Amino acid sequence: MFKLRELPFDAKSNAVVSEETCNYHYGKHHATYVNNLNNLVKDTKFENAGLYELLVGSEGGLYNNAAQVYNHDFYWDCIAKKSEPSTELKAALSANFTDFKEEFIKAATTLFGSGWCWLVLDPKSKKLQIVQTSNAVTPVTDGKVPLLVVDVWEHAYYIDSFNARPKYLEKFYENINWKFVSEAYEWALKEGLNSVKFYIDELHGKCGCASGCGCH
Repeated sequence: MFKLRELPFDAKSNAVVSEETCNYHYGKHHATYVNNLNNLVKDTKFENAGLYELLVGSEGGLYNNAAQVYNHDFYWDCIAKKSEPSTELKAALSANFTDFKEEFIKAATTLFGSGWCWLVLDPKSKKLQIVQTSNAVTPVTDGKVPLLVVDVWEHAYYIDSFNARPKYLEKFYENINWKFVSEAYEWALKEGLNSVKFYIDELHGKCGCASGCGCH
């Protein structure tokens, strides 16, 4: 069975989201995706599959819930603490974007409805890209490696910022865990999509269940 990951920060003192938002966003929404996923994989060919296999091989409701588990896992790490980007990542952002902050926030602000805004690496071209995805969709499905993500579903910010998505995005950007993003970039360059699988396996185990389950 898949299990809800632990938050990589103290919900009482996070700079991006309040404890109340965490109670709903993590404790209700994220937890529901995990529960739904466990119910949906029963008696299917994916019953013993890991989360990465579900991201790249499933569809419909099964894919939506698997992707939302991964998307939220990744989002929490992106806001775990404020930190600085590596020299290599800074150089890559400068080389690929005229003004990364402006372009990223614009993309996140203008995404219509619910979804996610990502910084990704295209492992084929080694180029960085800003990608918008709707609802549960993750760039992993298109062969892109996520490095940074912001959740722009309303439940991510409504309690703290009401309908002011730009206010939430500014707070998000000022408190990005660039150390995590930099490490994701480093591993993406080395391993491509395998780096996504490594990340998932560290959280959920190769079999999809919690680490230490004894089956791997």
